[in-house]
Amino acid sequence: MIISRTPFRISFFGGGTDYPVWYRQHGGAVLATTIDKYCYLTCRHLPPFFEHKFHIVYSVVESCQSVDEIRHPSVRECLRYMNVRRGVEIHHDGDLPARSGMGSSSAFTVGLLHALHALHGLMPSKADLATMSLEIEQEVLKEAVGSQDQVSAACGGFNKIVFPANGDFHVHPIILPSERMAELGKHLMLFYTGIQRTASTIATDVVKAIPETSHERTLRALRSMVDEAISILASGQDLLRFGQLLQEAWIAKRSLSPAVSNPSVEHMYDSACRAGAIGGKLTGAGGGGFMLLFVPPQKQSQVREVLSRFLHVPFKFEASGSQIVFFDREQDYAAEELARDSQSLVKFRELDATNQVPMPPDSAHHVSTSRSVER
Repeated sequence: MIISRTPFRISFFGGGTDYPVWYRQHGGAVLATTIDKYCYLTCRHLPPFFEHKFHIVYSVVESCQSVDEIRHPSVRECLRYMNVRRGVEIHHDGDLPARSGMGSSSAFTVGLLHALHALHGLMPSKADLATMSLEIEQEVLKEAVGSQDQVSAACGGFNKIVFPANGDFHVHPIILPSERMAELGKHLMLFYTGIQRTASTIATDVVKAIPETSHERTLRALRSMVDEAISILASGQDLLRFGQLLQEAWIAKRSLSPAVSNPSVEHMYDSACRAGAIGGKLTGAGGGGFMLLFVPPQKQSQVREVLSRFLHVPFKFEASGSQIVFFDREQDYAAEELARDSQSLVKFRELDATNQVPMPPDSAHHVSTSRSVER
Protein backbone atom coordinates (compact mmCIF):
# COMPACT_ATOMS: atom_id res chain seq x y z
CA MET A 1 0.00 0.00 0.00
CA ILE A 2 1.44 3.32 -1.13
CA ILE A 3 0.26 6.86 -0.40
CA SER A 4 1.83 9.77 -2.23
CA ARG A 5 1.34 13.41 -1.23
CA THR A 6 1.94 16.06 -3.88
CA PRO A 7 1.55 19.82 -3.33
CA PHE A 8 -0.49 22.32 -5.30
CA ARG A 9 1.24 25.48 -6.45
CA ILE A 10 0.78 29.23 -6.75
CA SER A 11 2.40 31.03 -9.67
CA PHE A 12 3.37 34.66 -9.14
CA PHE A 13 5.08 35.81 -12.34
CA GLY A 14 6.08 34.53 -15.76
CA GLY A 15 2.96 32.51 -16.53
CA GLY A 16 2.59 32.16 -20.29
CA THR A 17 6.33 31.96 -20.92
CA ASP A 18 6.31 28.33 -19.73
CA TYR A 19 4.39 27.10 -22.79
CA PRO A 20 6.70 25.12 -25.10
CA VAL A 21 5.47 27.04 -28.14
CA TRP A 22 7.05 30.14 -26.58
CA TYR A 23 10.10 29.02 -24.60
CA ARG A 24 11.44 26.67 -27.27
CA GLN A 25 12.07 29.82 -29.31
CA HIS A 26 12.61 32.55 -26.74
CA GLY A 27 13.20 30.86 -23.39
CA GLY A 28 10.98 31.42 -20.39
CA ALA A 29 10.88 31.58 -16.61
CA VAL A 30 8.37 31.66 -13.77
CA LEU A 31 8.38 32.54 -10.10
CA ALA A 32 6.20 30.07 -8.21
CA THR A 33 5.79 28.31 -4.90
CA THR A 34 4.12 25.17 -3.65
CA ILE A 35 1.75 25.46 -0.69
CA ASP A 36 0.53 23.24 2.13
CA LYS A 37 -2.48 21.97 0.18
CA TYR A 38 -2.05 18.55 -1.37
CA CYS A 39 -3.19 15.86 -3.75
CA TYR A 40 -3.18 12.40 -2.10
CA LEU A 41 -3.07 9.19 -4.12
CA THR A 42 -3.45 5.77 -2.55
CA CYS A 43 -2.22 2.92 -4.72
CA ARG A 44 -1.91 -0.83 -4.24
CA HIS A 45 -1.94 -4.04 -6.21
CA LEU A 46 -5.56 -5.18 -6.20
CA PRO A 47 -5.94 -8.71 -4.75
CA PRO A 48 -7.28 -11.02 -7.50
CA PHE A 49 -10.54 -11.75 -5.69
CA PHE A 50 -12.72 -9.21 -7.46
CA GLU A 51 -14.62 -9.27 -10.72
CA HIS A 52 -12.63 -6.28 -11.97
CA LYS A 53 -8.87 -5.88 -12.39
CA PHE A 54 -8.55 -2.09 -12.11
CA HIS A 55 -10.44 0.05 -9.60
CA ILE A 56 -10.04 3.84 -9.80
CA VAL A 57 -11.83 6.18 -7.42
CA TYR A 58 -11.89 9.96 -7.98
CA SER A 59 -14.99 12.08 -8.69
CA VAL A 60 -16.34 8.93 -10.33
CA VAL A 61 -15.65 5.24 -9.73
CA GLU A 62 -14.25 3.09 -12.51
CA SER A 63 -14.05 -0.72 -12.38
CA CYS A 64 -12.34 -2.09 -15.47
CA GLN A 65 -10.81 -5.27 -16.82
CA SER A 66 -8.10 -3.62 -18.92
CA VAL A 67 -6.09 -0.41 -19.01
CA ASP A 68 -7.67 0.50 -22.35
CA GLU A 69 -11.11 0.69 -20.68
CA ILE A 70 -10.03 3.34 -18.17
CA ARG A 71 -11.63 6.69 -18.94
CA HIS A 72 -9.43 8.90 -16.74
CA PRO A 73 -6.75 10.00 -19.23
CA SER A 74 -3.91 10.51 -16.77
CA VAL A 75 -4.52 7.20 -14.98
CA ARG A 76 -4.76 5.31 -18.25
CA GLU A 77 -1.57 6.79 -19.71
CA CYS A 78 0.44 6.57 -16.49
CA LEU A 79 -0.40 2.85 -16.24
CA ARG A 80 0.63 2.39 -19.87
CA TYR A 81 3.81 4.41 -19.32
CA MET A 82 4.73 2.23 -16.36
CA ASN A 83 3.77 -0.92 -18.29
CA VAL A 84 1.51 -2.02 -15.43
CA ARG A 85 0.22 -5.53 -16.07
CA ARG A 86 -1.05 -6.49 -12.64
CA GLY A 87 -4.34 -5.22 -11.26
CA VAL A 88 -4.21 -2.01 -9.24
CA GLU A 89 -6.54 0.07 -7.09
CA ILE A 90 -6.13 3.86 -7.03
CA HIS A 91 -7.92 6.37 -4.78
CA HIS A 92 -7.63 10.14 -5.14
CA ASP A 93 -8.25 12.78 -2.49
CA GLY A 94 -7.41 16.47 -2.66
CA ASP A 95 -7.33 19.42 -0.27
CA LEU A 96 -8.72 21.77 -2.95
CA PRO A 97 -11.23 21.39 -5.78
CA ALA A 98 -10.07 20.13 -9.15
CA ARG A 99 -9.93 22.47 -12.16
CA SER A 100 -9.15 25.39 -9.86
CA GLY A 101 -5.92 26.85 -11.25
CA MET A 102 -3.66 25.38 -8.58
CA GLY A 103 -1.88 22.89 -10.82
CA SER A 104 -4.12 20.09 -9.56
CA SER A 105 -4.08 18.00 -12.75
CA SER A 106 -0.28 18.00 -12.88
CA ALA A 107 -0.06 17.27 -9.14
CA PHE A 108 -2.28 14.25 -9.85
CA THR A 109 -0.03 13.01 -12.64
CA VAL A 110 3.17 13.58 -10.66
CA GLY A 111 1.69 11.94 -7.55
CA LEU A 112 0.41 8.93 -9.47
CA LEU A 113 3.73 8.36 -11.22
CA HIS A 114 5.46 8.63 -7.85
CA ALA A 115 3.10 6.08 -6.28
CA LEU A 116 3.39 3.64 -9.20
CA HIS A 117 7.18 3.80 -9.08
CA ALA A 118 7.08 3.09 -5.35
CA LEU A 119 4.71 0.17 -6.00
CA HIS A 120 7.43 -1.25 -8.26
CA GLY A 121 10.13 -0.62 -5.64
CA LEU A 122 11.63 2.34 -7.49
CA MET A 123 12.67 5.80 -6.28
CA PRO A 124 12.65 8.34 -9.12
CA SER A 125 14.35 11.71 -8.66
CA LYS A 126 12.26 14.87 -8.53
CA ALA A 127 13.62 15.88 -11.93
CA ASP A 128 12.63 12.50 -13.38
CA LEU A 129 9.11 12.83 -11.98
CA ALA A 130 8.71 16.25 -13.57
CA THR A 131 10.11 15.06 -16.90
CA MET A 132 7.85 12.00 -17.04
CA SER A 133 4.81 14.07 -16.14
CA LEU A 134 5.62 16.60 -18.87
CA GLU A 135 5.97 13.80 -21.41
CA ILE A 136 2.61 12.27 -20.50
CA GLU A 137 0.65 15.52 -20.41
CA GLN A 138 2.23 17.31 -23.36
CA GLU A 139 3.42 14.53 -25.67
CA VAL A 140 1.03 11.64 -24.98
CA LEU A 141 -2.20 13.39 -23.99
CA LYS A 142 -1.43 16.42 -26.20
CA GLU A 143 -2.85 18.80 -23.60
CA ALA A 144 -2.31 22.53 -24.06
CA VAL A 145 -0.57 23.01 -20.73
CA GLY A 146 2.54 24.85 -19.62
CA SER A 147 5.55 23.26 -17.94
CA GLN A 148 5.68 24.97 -14.58
CA ASP A 149 3.00 22.93 -12.80
CA GLN A 150 4.73 19.58 -13.20
CA VAL A 151 8.11 20.94 -12.08
CA SER A 152 6.66 22.71 -9.04
CA ALA A 153 4.62 19.69 -7.97
CA ALA A 154 7.59 17.35 -8.24
CA CYS A 155 10.26 19.61 -6.72
CA GLY A 156 8.34 21.77 -4.26
CA GLY A 157 9.55 25.03 -2.77
CA PHE A 158 9.69 28.72 -3.64
CA ASN A 159 11.57 28.77 -6.94
CA LYS A 160 12.56 30.53 -10.08
CA ILE A 161 12.08 27.90 -12.78
CA VAL A 162 13.90 28.60 -16.02
CA PHE A 163 12.88 27.01 -19.34
CA PRO A 164 15.66 27.29 -21.92
CA ALA A 165 15.01 26.86 -25.63
CA ASN A 166 16.43 23.33 -25.63
CA GLY A 167 13.32 22.08 -23.80
CA ASP A 168 15.05 21.45 -20.47
CA PHE A 169 14.24 23.14 -17.14
CA HIS A 170 16.33 24.46 -14.25
CA VAL A 171 15.04 24.97 -10.73
CA HIS A 172 16.62 27.81 -8.73
CA PRO A 173 15.40 27.98 -5.11
CA ILE A 174 14.82 31.51 -3.85
CA ILE A 175 16.84 31.88 -0.66
CA LEU A 176 15.44 34.56 1.64
CA PRO A 177 15.57 35.21 5.40
CA SER A 178 12.73 33.45 7.17
CA GLU A 179 11.41 36.83 8.37
CA ARG A 180 11.13 38.05 4.78
CA MET A 181 9.28 34.90 3.69
CA ALA A 182 6.95 35.23 6.66
CA GLU A 183 6.31 38.88 5.78
CA LEU A 184 5.40 37.93 2.21
CA GLY A 185 3.09 35.18 3.43
CA LYS A 186 1.25 37.62 5.69
CA HIS A 187 0.44 39.81 2.68
CA LEU A 188 -1.13 37.04 0.59
CA MET A 189 -4.77 35.95 0.56
CA LEU A 190 -6.34 33.17 -1.48
CA PHE A 191 -10.01 33.11 -2.48
CA TYR A 192 -11.95 30.57 -4.51
CA THR A 193 -13.97 32.19 -7.28
CA GLY A 194 -16.36 29.24 -7.35
CA ILE A 195 -15.73 28.89 -11.08
CA GLN A 196 -14.38 25.53 -12.19
CA ARG A 197 -12.74 25.27 -15.58
CA THR A 198 -10.38 23.00 -17.43
CA ALA A 199 -6.98 24.69 -17.67
CA SER A 200 -6.16 23.22 -21.08
CA THR A 201 -9.35 24.73 -22.50
CA ILE A 202 -8.34 28.25 -21.43
CA ALA A 203 -4.71 27.61 -22.30
CA THR A 204 -5.63 26.61 -25.84
CA ASP A 205 -6.74 30.18 -26.53
CA VAL A 206 -3.60 31.60 -24.96
CA VAL A 207 -1.34 29.20 -26.87
CA LYS A 208 -3.00 30.13 -30.14
CA ALA A 209 -2.32 33.80 -29.44
CA ILE A 210 1.34 33.38 -28.46
CA PRO A 211 2.77 33.30 -32.01
CA GLU A 212 1.12 36.64 -32.78
CA THR A 213 3.78 39.35 -33.05
CA SER A 214 1.61 41.73 -31.04
CA HIS A 215 1.96 39.51 -27.94
CA GLU A 216 5.74 39.12 -28.07
CA ARG A 217 6.35 42.31 -26.10
CA THR A 218 3.80 41.24 -23.46
CA LEU A 219 5.40 37.85 -22.95
CA ARG A 220 8.86 39.37 -22.72
CA ALA A 221 7.53 41.79 -20.11
CA LEU A 222 6.00 38.92 -18.12
CA ARG A 223 9.34 37.13 -18.21
CA SER A 224 11.25 40.22 -17.02
CA MET A 225 8.86 40.58 -14.08
CA VAL A 226 10.23 37.32 -12.65
CA ASP A 227 13.66 38.87 -12.09
CA GLU A 228 12.17 42.16 -10.93
CA ALA A 229 10.06 40.36 -8.32
CA ILE A 230 13.06 38.41 -7.05
CA SER A 231 15.02 41.68 -6.79
CA ILE A 232 12.21 43.22 -4.71
CA LEU A 233 12.19 40.27 -2.34
CA ALA A 234 15.96 39.95 -2.04
CA SER A 235 16.81 43.67 -1.72
CA GLY A 236 14.56 44.41 1.21
CA GLN A 237 12.42 46.90 -0.73
CA ASP A 238 8.95 47.70 0.52
CA LEU A 239 6.82 44.66 -0.25
CA LEU A 240 4.06 46.90 -1.59
CA ARG A 241 6.08 47.04 -4.80
CA PHE A 242 5.64 43.24 -5.11
CA GLY A 243 1.87 43.73 -4.93
CA GLN A 244 1.97 46.51 -7.51
CA LEU A 245 3.96 44.24 -9.82
CA LEU A 246 1.26 41.58 -9.47
CA GLN A 247 -1.24 44.19 -10.64
CA GLU A 248 0.91 44.99 -13.68
CA ALA A 249 1.32 41.29 -14.50
CA TRP A 250 -2.43 40.69 -14.26
CA ILE A 251 -3.15 43.53 -16.68
CA ALA A 252 -0.55 42.15 -19.10
CA LYS A 253 -1.81 38.56 -18.81
CA ARG A 254 -5.40 39.59 -19.58
CA SER A 255 -4.25 41.14 -22.85
CA LEU A 256 -3.16 37.73 -24.17
CA SER A 257 -6.69 36.35 -24.55
CA PRO A 258 -10.28 37.29 -23.62
CA ALA A 259 -10.59 33.84 -22.04
CA VAL A 260 -8.15 34.77 -19.25
CA SER A 261 -10.80 36.79 -17.40
CA ASN A 262 -14.56 37.40 -17.38
CA PRO A 263 -17.01 39.90 -15.81
CA SER A 264 -17.45 37.82 -12.64
CA VAL A 265 -13.69 37.67 -12.05
CA GLU A 266 -13.29 41.37 -12.83
CA HIS A 267 -16.01 42.36 -10.36
CA MET A 268 -14.41 40.22 -7.65
CA TYR A 269 -10.96 41.66 -8.32
CA ASP A 270 -12.17 45.29 -8.44
CA SER A 271 -14.08 44.83 -5.17
CA ALA A 272 -10.95 43.51 -3.47
CA CYS A 273 -8.84 46.42 -4.75
CA ARG A 274 -11.38 48.98 -3.53
CA ALA A 275 -11.22 47.33 -0.10
CA GLY A 276 -7.43 47.58 0.09
CA ALA A 277 -5.80 44.91 -2.09
CA ILE A 278 -2.73 46.21 -3.90
CA GLY A 279 -2.72 43.63 -6.66
CA GLY A 280 -3.50 40.03 -7.50
CA LYS A 281 -4.15 37.47 -10.19
CA LEU A 282 -5.86 34.21 -10.99
CA THR A 283 -3.48 31.44 -10.03
CA GLY A 284 -3.66 29.42 -13.25
CA ALA A 285 -4.44 29.82 -16.92
CA GLY A 286 -7.43 32.04 -16.12
CA GLY A 287 -11.18 31.99 -16.45
CA GLY A 288 -11.83 31.05 -12.82
CA GLY A 289 -10.37 28.89 -10.09
CA PHE A 290 -8.48 30.64 -7.27
CA MET A 291 -7.65 34.31 -6.98
CA LEU A 292 -4.44 35.32 -5.21
CA LEU A 293 -4.48 38.80 -3.67
CA PHE A 294 -1.70 40.90 -2.18
CA VAL A 295 -3.25 42.72 0.78
CA PRO A 296 -1.53 44.60 3.63
CA PRO A 297 -2.38 42.85 6.91
CA GLN A 298 -4.30 45.88 8.24
CA LYS A 299 -6.61 45.78 5.20
CA GLN A 300 -7.35 42.06 5.17
CA SER A 301 -10.47 42.20 7.32
CA GLN A 302 -12.05 44.68 4.88
CA VAL A 303 -11.16 42.45 1.92
CA ARG A 304 -12.63 39.41 3.62
CA GLU A 305 -15.81 41.38 4.28
CA VAL A 306 -16.34 42.48 0.67
CA LEU A 307 -15.50 38.97 -0.54
CA SER A 308 -17.58 37.23 2.12
CA ARG A 309 -19.46 35.30 -0.58
CA PHE A 310 -16.22 33.65 -1.66
CA LEU A 311 -14.33 30.90 0.14
CA HIS A 312 -11.13 32.13 1.81
CA VAL A 313 -8.35 29.53 2.03
CA PRO A 314 -5.45 30.24 4.41
CA PHE A 315 -2.17 28.66 3.33
CA LYS A 316 1.54 28.42 4.03
CA PHE A 317 4.52 27.86 1.76
CA GLU A 318 5.92 24.32 1.58
CA ALA A 319 9.24 23.00 0.29
CA SER A 320 8.97 19.20 0.12
CA GLY A 321 7.43 18.53 -3.27
CA SER A 322 5.95 15.13 -4.05
CA GLN A 323 6.60 12.57 -1.32
CA ILE A 324 5.73 8.99 -0.46
CA VAL A 325 4.16 9.45 2.98
CA PHE A 326 3.10 5.83 3.56
CA PHE A 327 4.58 2.53 2.44
CA ASP A 328 3.46 -0.86 3.73
CA ARG A 329 4.26 -4.20 2.17
CA GLU A 330 1.12 -6.30 1.79
CA GLN A 331 0.82 -9.99 0.91
CA ASP A 332 2.00 -10.61 -2.61
CA TYR A 333 -0.72 -12.21 -4.69
CA ALA A 334 1.28 -12.26 -7.93
CA ALA A 335 1.09 -16.07 -8.22
CA GLU A 336 -2.65 -16.12 -7.54
CA GLU A 337 -3.20 -13.33 -10.05
CA LEU A 338 -1.24 -15.22 -12.70
CA ALA A 339 -3.29 -18.34 -12.01
CA ARG A 340 -6.53 -16.40 -12.27
CA ASP A 341 -5.51 -14.93 -15.63
CA SER A 342 -5.36 -18.46 -17.02
CA GLN A 343 -8.78 -19.44 -15.63
CA SER A 344 -12.26 -18.99 -17.07
CA LEU A 345 -14.12 -18.14 -13.87
CA VAL A 346 -17.83 -18.13 -13.27
CA LYS A 347 -19.33 -14.68 -13.64
CA PHE A 348 -20.22 -12.92 -10.37
CA ARG A 349 -24.01 -12.99 -9.90
CA GLU A 350 -26.56 -11.27 -7.67
CA LEU A 351 -29.00 -13.18 -5.45
CA ASP A 352 -32.53 -12.09 -6.46
CA ALA A 353 -35.54 -11.26 -4.27
CA THR A 354 -36.75 -14.87 -4.27
CA ASN A 355 -33.40 -16.15 -3.06
CA GLN A 356 -32.72 -17.66 -6.46
CA VAL A 357 -29.25 -17.53 -7.93
CA PRO A 358 -28.91 -17.49 -11.73
CA MET A 359 -26.93 -20.46 -12.91
CA PRO A 360 -23.70 -19.67 -14.74
CA PRO A 361 -24.05 -19.90 -18.53
CA ASP A 362 -21.80 -22.95 -18.86
CA SER A 363 -23.92 -24.88 -16.31
CA ALA A 364 -27.36 -24.32 -17.83
CA HIS A 365 -27.07 -27.08 -20.43
CA HIS A 366 -25.74 -29.56 -17.88
CA VAL A 367 -28.66 -28.98 -15.50
CA SER A 368 -31.36 -29.32 -18.16
CA THR A 369 -29.82 -32.54 -19.45
CA SER A 370 -29.77 -34.07 -15.98
CA ARG A 371 -33.39 -33.22 -15.42
CA SER A 372 -34.49 -34.81 -18.74
CA VAL A 373 -32.73 -38.03 -17.76
CA GLU A 374 -34.52 -38.04 -14.41
CA ARG A 375 -37.89 -37.66 -16.13
